[in-house]
Amino acid sequence: MVDATPTQGMDKTTGQSRKGKDVQTVEMNTTFDRAFQPVTGRTPEEMDVMRRRIKLSGQEHAACASLDGKLPGLESNAAVASGSTKARADVELYKARKRFFDLKC
Repeated sequence: MVDATPTQGMDKTTGQSRKGKDVQTVEMNTTFDRAFQPVTGRTPEEMDVMRRRIKLSGQEHAACASLDGKLPGLESNAAVASGSTKARADVELYKARKRFFDLKC
């Protein structure tokens, strides 16, 4: 088995940081999120969701929040269902996930 995990950090030959802008941004956001967590009460993951949703309208925010609550139940229903109820549960889960994706939640 070959470990194909992309490296993040120091270049082994020069010792200089060779991180891309996207990696630097993620690291900076995580550092700030951890520093402000006592003030905001939100984890870095929750802050990432907020950053992703900042440009959404009020209705879209509400729809995303609703889907946040619905998806875990739909996933568990689809996991335990069987027969014709399994097909319906899978369709409902697919529709909810598609809506979540389309809204850019």
